[in-house]
Amino acid sequence: MKYASDKEALDALKVKHAALIAEVGKVMVGQDQVIREVVTAIFAGGHVLLVGVPGLAKTLLVNTIAQALGLDFNRIQFTPDLMPSDIVGSEILDESRQFKFVKGPLFANIVLADEINRTPPKTQSALLEAMQERKVTAAGHTYDLPAPFFVLATQNPIEQEGTYPLPEAQLDRFMFNTWVDYPTYAEELNVVRATTTDTHNTVNAVVTGEEIAFFQQLIRRMPVADNVLEYAVGLVAKTRPGRERATSEVNAFLSWGAGPRASQYLIIGAKVNAALNGKYSPDIEDVKAVATPILRHRIVRNYKAEAEGKSVEGIIEGLL
Repeated sequence: MKYASDKEALDALKVKHAALIAEVGKVMVGQDQVIREVVTAIFAGGHVLLVGVPGLAKTLLVNTIAQALGLDFNRIQFTPDLMPSDIVGSEILDESRQFKFVKGPLFANIVLADEINRTPPKTQSALLEAMQERKVTAAGHTYDLPAPFFVLATQNPIEQEGTYPLPEAQLDRFMFNTWVDYPTYAEELNVVRATTTDTHNTVNAVVTGEEIAFFQQLIRRMPVADNVLEYAVGLVAKTRPGRERATSEVNAFLSWGAGPRASQYLIIGAKVNAALNGKYSPDIEDVKAVATPILRHRIVRNYKAEAEGKSVEGIIEGLL
């Protein structure tokens, strides 16, 4: 891509984003905030955990976005008997009696980890290296994953039977924890009207993998004012109970706060949010716009908070 300046490239990103939202909108009705968070994470190079009850089109959303981005897409259905080799791949003995590595479904640009909390921790941990390092190790050999690479995982909050909670190390790899809520009455009417006929909308690819990689680098080059950096780092520091910056509410209701990765994601997320809104540098409002989905899964309430009905979102709102 040839642009005269970063300013011109940021203007092009805004146009591409509008086209992407329009394509996804051909299939998805409503869920505007969810779509925006997923697209923001993709341009930031982050992963997303989609949490919502069954039947809210989480899988359809991921599939549609993959089509609009023109990227390779694989879906992995996580089950209790899934093994790490089922995800990463394994070595087999070929006809010439040589070991050959057969790549698993993890080798795609967008991987949908469907119902990720249905598989045991041993298999969940197979994703850790892939999500952080963008590579996997099998039988002593390291293999690079295709670029760009995103894990979009789904999790059902109400089906506790036969589920395994995601460990904090796994949760911390996700940039956003995005809540997928029920549609409004008007949206549900449109969903039913659109899906009970024999018409099918075709989703066209409007952004290439090469463009995504370019825009990710562009986002990282965006300048950030010192006061915005200080606000983001200060916000994360406030979530840590027992530390000097912690608020009285945090000390009373939280067991653990967010780590440095949250500060990094706040800044990169704020940059993307600014770019998608036509700005050339993020401000504090951009940090606030991405704070809840970034902090939601990184702070842990204590028993007192649960007993008094204090929600994570309410505590974050108090900090903002």
